[in-house]
Amino acid sequence: MTSHKRKTGRRRALVGGLSALGITGAAIVTTSLLAPAGAATLPAWPQAKGSTPVPTTIEVSGTYDGKLKRFVGAGELGSDGQSESQQPLFVLKDGATLKNVVIGTPAADGVHCLGSCTLQNVWWENVGEDAATFKGTSKTAVYAVHGGGAKGASDKVFQFNGAGKLVVNKFQVADFGKLVRSCGNCKKQYPRTILINDVDITAPGKSIVGVNANYGDTASLRNIRIHGDTKKKIKPCTRFTGNNTGKEPKEIGTGPDGTTCRYVAGDLSYD
Repeated sequence: MTSHKRKTGRRRALVGGLSALGITGAAIVTTSLLAPAGAATLPAWPQAKGSTPVPTTIEVSGTYDGKLKRFVGAGELGSDGQSESQQPLFVLKDGATLKNVVIGTPAADGVHCLGSCTLQNVWWENVGEDAATFKGTSKTAVYAVHGGGAKGASDKVFQFNGAGKLVVNKFQVADFGKLVRSCGNCKKQYPRTILINDVDITAPGKSIVGVNANYGDTASLRNIRIHGDTKKKIKPCTRFTGNNTGKEPKEIGTGPDGTTCRYVAGDLSYD
C-alpha cells in the first residue's frame, strides 16, 4: 500500500511539473514518462535510405519529411570541424518540423531553429560543430526533440542560445562532450528551461546538461539511463556562472540543488 501511494504521488508530481512547463503533444509520451528509469531498451539506429548532398542550407517552413534519407554537407557545407562560423544543413523557421532525417558526415553546423521547432526522429551519425542550435528570442518558444540520436560530438550536441524551453525526449547519445548546453557567454542571455526525459546516455561523455545558475536557468532530468559509466564520470548537471562578454564561463558546481539542477538519484540509472 505504501509503495503504491509513493508511485501515484510521483506520477502526479511529474505530470503536474510538465503541465506547468506547457509541454504537450509530440514532446510527451505518457507511458514513457511514467516508466521507471532503466525500463526501456536502447532503440536501434535506422538504416539510411539513400544519400543526398547538401551544398546550400535547406530552409524549412511547415514540415519537412526526409523519409530517412542521409543528408551530407557538400561544397561550402562540406566540413565537420569546430568552426563557430559554419552554416547549418537545415534552418527551421518558427513553428517548423524536421522529421525522419539522417545527418551524415560532414554535418557542418547541423540544424538551426529560429523559433519554436520540432525535431522528430532525427539522427546525427557524427556531429560536426553542434547537432542543433536553438535561437528563438521569445520566452514562449518551445523546442521539442523527440526520438532520434547522436554520436561523435567532441563538444556539444544541443546548443541552447535562445529563450524559452527545450524538451529532449526519447533520445540517445553516445561519445559526446555535453548533451545540452545553455549558452554560457552569448551577447544576449535569457533564463532557459530544459527538460531531459527518457534518454539513453552511453559513455564516453562529459556532461548531460550545463546551465547558468546566475541567469535563472533550470534543468530537470527524468528517466535517464546511463550505459558504460561504471565510475560515474559523466556529470548529470553542471552549474555555471554565465556572462554576456564572450569569456569562458566559470563552473560553480555539479549535482542536484533543487533550484537549478532538478533531479534526484532515482531519476538516473546505471548499467
